[in-house]
Amino acid sequence: MCGILGVVATTPVNQLLYDGLQVLQHRGQDAAGIATAEGGRFHMHKGPGLVRDVFRTRNMRDLVGNWGIAHCRYPTAGSAYNAAEAQPFYVNSPFGLMLAHNGNLTNSEQLKRDMFLQDLRHMNTNSDSEVLLNVLAHELQVASTKYQVDAETIFKAVAGVHKRIKGAYAVVAMIAGYGLLAFRDPFGIRPLVIGKNETPHGTEYMVASESVAIDTLGFHFLRDVEPGEAVLIDTRGKFVSRQCAEKTLHAPCMFEYVYLARPDSLMDGVSVYESRVKMGEFLADKIRHTLPHLVIDAVIPIPDSSRPSALELARRLDVPFREGFVKNRYIGRTFIMPGQASRRKSVRQKLNAIAQEFKGKHVLLVDDSIVRGTTSHEIIQMARDAGAKKVYFASASPPVRFANVYGIDMPTRAELIAAHRNDEEIRCEIGADALIYQDLDALRNAVHSVNPTLTQFDTSCFDGHYITGDISADYLASVESARGKAIPPGDGEGGGGGQLDLNLVTSE
Repeated sequence: MCGILGVVATTPVNQLLYDGLQVLQHRGQDAAGIATAEGGRFHMHKGPGLVRDVFRTRNMRDLVGNWGIAHCRYPTAGSAYNAAEAQPFYVNSPFGLMLAHNGNLTNSEQLKRDMFLQDLRHMNTNSDSEVLLNVLAHELQVASTKYQVDAETIFKAVAGVHKRIKGAYAVVAMIAGYGLLAFRDPFGIRPLVIGKNETPHGTEYMVASESVAIDTLGFHFLRDVEPGEAVLIDTRGKFVSRQCAEKTLHAPCMFEYVYLARPDSLMDGVSVYESRVKMGEFLADKIRHTLPHLVIDAVIPIPDSSRPSALELARRLDVPFREGFVKNRYIGRTFIMPGQASRRKSVRQKLNAIAQEFKGKHVLLVDDSIVRGTTSHEIIQMARDAGAKKVYFASASPPVRFANVYGIDMPTRAELIAAHRNDEEIRCEIGADALIYQDLDALRNAVHSVNPTLTQFDTSCFDGHYITGDISADYLASVESARGKAIPPGDGEGGGGGQLDLNLVTSE
């Protein structure tokens, strides 16, 4: 999971890109980067840490030009906390390219070998985004005649990319002397949306991971980038698009709606907020039919993404809704933090219980999901320590039983509490008096009811069905083995030191 942004504007774009990254910060807290272009010159600054820590006034002054791309990184492949893997990535052949990517390529190791042996390109990092950049560069070189670039050449190159790479990817790229390219994988797993803004000097365009970036920056939401589609905006603001994949299937990642996206975003025709309200509705129905004997004095959300579901659940059960936890917003998300010890340490720093909402009560805690179970166990214990008589726990999504290979950090089944346990064993493990999971069909129906045209989803972390059809047991074993050998980074967020500050010159 990462946040990507691309803008072609009529005025300097550096502040727009910075502000857009701030809005997309929830999609990645490990590193951030911005690249802009002025004529044939690329300007880039990137480094580890939050957006606010990476960029200073002096950096922003150097990011000149009216178009550019930006990225905030959440590591799922490559080496965590490696400053060299902050994005965007750059290559100067054949035309000068900058690229930022959200997702995960499932055949990146094979592509690396092909790059070295056949395409005569080499990688400087372990990032699959650098692999994707070099595949795009090679396909542009093959598609071009006399090293001239035009829309036809670019669309042909993207079609070549779709044929070669597998997995989930939403991409923004800069082609020196031409303009902004954005494209999405043929399954539409990772989100990508388009916005535009009419100004006295012409039309401005933006592509972003979520519509919230478009809304807050004053652009008008246009539409989603379709699965397999490529969008091209030249430096004069001319917009063209084309379907570049031979076969497509619209199957967005279900976990975007459950947890990843901001509630005020609209993705693939679905209001994230409305879908979470629907999740609460279906979850309330399950509690009413399967556990009618539960005495619940209050429904309490685990801040923040579960709040819409919890509020609707409380309304339908006719039970008081209460805010029982206060969140410290200056602590990183525990789901993103790499080590179990880091998660345990941060939970009580991140949340504090309001004792009067728990003392002597039977409370139903509602969370968006249970992944590793560490946070759930700590929160339930916090409720007991605050005086709760009974603590019930409800998840707005089904048990997470399988690895996610499409860009979310759930790579090993050994880390997932539900991988080898039934519901009763999970209940005992996290210390709840009752445990209620959303049914998978109910989750699908919750999102489908908001946009009935969506009939398929990537639900691989719940059911083990990998929508791309290329995930084998050997591949999953190799991912788990690689993760097991990784050296865990230190506690907490990456700092702002060690930033890269590059000014790259390319020819027209």
